[in-house]
Amino acid sequence: MSQGIQSLTVLVDTREQTPWDFGPGVTSLRATLPSGDYSLPGLMDKVALERKSLADLVGSLTAGRDRFMREMERLSRFDFAAIVVEGDLMNVLRKEYRSDASPSSIMGSCAMIHARYGVPTIWCSTRAGAILYAEKLLRQNWNAAQAASD
Repeated sequence: MSQGIQSLTVLVDTREQTPWDFGPGVTSLRATLPSGDYSLPGLMDKVALERKSLADLVGSLTAGRDRFMREMERLSRFDFAAIVVEGDLMNVLRKEYRSDASPSSIMGSCAMIHARYGVPTIWCSTRAGAILYAEKLLRQNWNAAQAASD
């Protein structure tokens, strides 16, 4: 761990099938989260990240839409929530997924979720990029919560 970087504990939902490995400086603990796949100790009902591969996102917006919209409704009540995608928006535009859903429909659903529920979709291109960005998001939320409690 580099000097000046404090360690961070991240909670990983027990149902998460392919959990991220954040690497040095981050301790991952399994927990049953009320919503999302990743959160922080003491903030499980305030901060959540929903991890999605591109295929998983498309499936959640099509065949699994009802369940996913219920999840977005729950996340809308959080102080901070986001969908972090291990994929690129260009993959959607080029329709590099297995579904009859059009790229316009997928993008429209992501825009609707952001507008209606306040949950943005963050496109991170790769799994490694998603892990790094998610760590930064979680660390910023942790620091803000600690500052607010001082």
